[in-house]
Amino acid sequence: MKMAFFEDALVVLISQIIFFAGAWLFFMKQLFKDYEVRQKLVQIIFSITLTLSCTMFELIIFEIIDWLDSSSRYLFWSIILYLLLFVVIILNPLYIFHCSVSNIPFVKADYIRQLTFVVWIAFLIIFWKIGDSFPISNSKQGFLSIEQLVSRIGVIGVTVMAILSGFGAVNYPYTSMAYFMRDVSQSDVTNLEKRLMQTMEMIVLKKKRIAVSKKQALENKGEDSMRQRYGIWNMLYSVGSKKNSENISQLKLEISGLEELSRQLFLETHENRDMLERIQWSKTWTG
Repeated sequence: MKMAFFEDALVVLISQIIFFAGAWLFFMKQLFKDYEVRQKLVQIIFSITLTLSCTMFELIIFEIIDWLDSSSRYLFWSIILYLLLFVVIILNPLYIFHCSVSNIPFVKADYIRQLTFVVWIAFLIIFWKIGDSFPISNSKQGFLSIEQLVSRIGVIGVTVMAILSGFGAVNYPYTSMAYFMRDVSQSDVTNLEKRLMQTMEMIVLKKKRIAVSKKQALENKGEDSMRQRYGIWNMLYSVGSKKNSENISQLKLEISGLEELSRQLFLETHENRDMLERIQWSKTWTG
């Protein structure tokens, strides 16, 4: 009996390791392939949540095909369910609230933990009060029983899934049907990228001119401070300095306009690039 239990535990453990590795790769290669994720804790929490969810689904399949011992399946089911409740009710909300509070500019660093805990307590109160409007409460069950917690998560989960399903029913045809796609070619994207690069080069050149002008002004000021300037030479120097400052201010105005143009070109290029990828994807079997 003990040998069978250890074999069942080994099967579940190996499957969890596989699920965790798959969740980690999915997070890095698919969800955040275009972003640099600096916080490893985000990856770990996501991988743990997906691993527990996949393990729960695996145990349901094992129950259907009657694989593993029934007592082992019940034990693993209870453990995974408690761990999943801990992640959903405690771990994930605490981390989300901590990140949200940390990004509030007027909150001091010394009060982040305390405010996070207060917000989490408010979340638990709202989470528990949700069950009062539905016939899911049972006086025979404890405050932290699986039935009480799962029933409330079920209410919230069904509501969220209904919202996401409605959004997906509208968003997916919009992103997939050729009727809603603009006609964008590779040459259009290439021309925009060239204009963007030319604008960036102009910005760099004008900034170099400003740097050179400032350096020359400092050098002239250092040289002229070593000798006295009288009469016409002093007047000419003042006029030249004023002209130089006016040129720098004009260059700064031009750079500001070019930077705004570069931002618009970048957004347009990115939008056309995404549209081109959508058009190419719509021509595949999956699209």
